Amino acid sequence: MGLFKNIVDRFRGGEVDWDDLEETLIAGDLGIRLTTELVDKLQNDKGLNDAEAVAQACRDEIAKIIGSDPIDIPPPRQDGKPTVILVAGVNGVGKTTSVAKLASLLKARGSSVVLAAADTFRAAAIEQLTIWAERVDVPIVTTQYQGDPSAVCFDAHQKAISTGAKYLICDTAGRLHTRHNLMEELKKISRTLAKQDETAPHERWIVVDATTGSNALSQTKEFGTAFDLTGVIVTKLDGSGKGGSVVAIKHDLGVPARFIGTGEKEEDFAVFDPRAFIDTIL
Repeated sequence: MGLFKNIVDRFRGGEVDWDDLEETLIAGDLGIRLTTELVDKLQNDKGLNDAEAVAQACRDEIAKIIGSDPIDIPPPRQDGKPTVILVAGVNGVGKTTSVAKLASLLKARGSSVVLAAADTFRAAAIEQLTIWAERVDVPIVTTQYQGDPSAVCFDAHQKAISTGAKYLICDTAGRLHTRHNLMEELKKISRTLAKQDETAPHERWIVVDATTGSNALSQTKEFGTAFDLTGVIVTKLDGSGKGGSVVAIKHDLGVPARFIGTGEKEEDFAVFDPRAFIDTIL
């Protein structure tokens, strides 16, 4: 299924139309920059004379970009302090649900978790995460609607430290990536967390929707101006062939995919496996 099958189907039995191939790769959300580099490289390879060879060459080049091994959550710290994971993203991408699923995964692995409901700009987000916290049975720190997100994260961090929790996950507001003041709020949260642990936050992830194509890349780029992103959680990655943004984000920005969401259920969440991604999505 997906992109590679599309390439084989389009060019089987005939010569490769390079302009058509370029359009196919862009339609698969690989982005203009990566697509141009890829097509130029393939054109210079005289051994690519059939559709299967072209598809395999694309597969090999993408594998070089995204690597072959999953990048899991860092293990619990040896100094007893919690690993702090800050999660950001625009509205509607499944950010709060992904935070809850991540907490559930960590708990299933035997690690204690505290949640911070720092999406205070949307009253429903606090309620949504609270319901999830009860469902997966992890403690949560909240505040009132339009409260100070930094204060919530500070209090949650304090709770995680005092209770010996292994992880703190901060669900920040679903921000429109063009809003400068909201990006500044993310920076403030990071500075506040650093007051109790100068190394925090340890992980800084953005949640993107695989079906939004180039928007996923632009959102990641903009959020990267607020802090140094260490990973991407990709939602709605269900085998539709619309996962190319994962590759574009890694190629253009150097930010690797860390986890994927494939549905609404608690178990529809997993560590991103590059090999499986290439085989089943692309």
